[in-house]
Amino acid sequence: MRQQPIHQVAQYIKQEELLLPAGKALVALSGGADSVALLRILLSLGYDCEATHCNFCLRGEESDRDEAFVRELCRELHIPLHVTSFETSQYAKEKHVSIEMAARELRYNWFAEIKETSGASAIAVAHHKDDNAETLLLNLIRGTGINGLCGIRPKNGDIVRPLLCLSRDEITDYLRHIKQEYVTDSTNLQDEYTRNKIRRHILPLMREINPSIADSLVATGKY
Repeated sequence: MRQQPIHQVAQYIKQEELLLPAGKALVALSGGADSVALLRILLSLGYDCEATHCNFCLRGEESDRDEAFVRELCRELHIPLHVTSFETSQYAKEKHVSIEMAARELRYNWFAEIKETSGASAIAVAHHKDDNAETLLLNLIRGTGINGLCGIRPKNGDIVRPLLCLSRDEITDYLRHIKQEYVTDSTNLQDEYTRNKIRRHILPLMREINPSIADSLVATGKY
């Protein structure tokens, strides 16, 4: 039972052909539950991993706390770590994009650079099943074509998402079982962003009607 998340991820990686057995994975490590679980699971499966951490300088001391946590975790696990800082707000103003889009562009551009220098075969990010359900709802609310109803892809170029087979609860249960700490981004607890409103209010209401709503939404996106 306790091995189930690790087994699920192993099967999902094989099914979707996400990682080469002998390849190196570059893990995007924020310090939150999802990315910490991703790193621990990939290590348990025997993958050669290096980690990357972006300090977006958006949350003051909390951003610095996250970076310190990630540094200590990688030291304990003997994992090479790449860290960078971004002036995200300034970039957003210069490019006339949202903070979310600025962080995304900065993050993925840097990941691609580190992938080349590290010799990694893929960049592993920690999107999970609930993220996928939220994305489907977000796209539906904003208005979308058929492509928008496909949700988050397991693989997009060099980017792979091995945790799409797990729910948020399965991830936190796994971390609790192995007694692994993680940090929490306080902005995830606020309703400033539409995705947070979906996560905190809309999906819980939908679960009252269908406890397996995330599975249902993700299954719909596959058709």
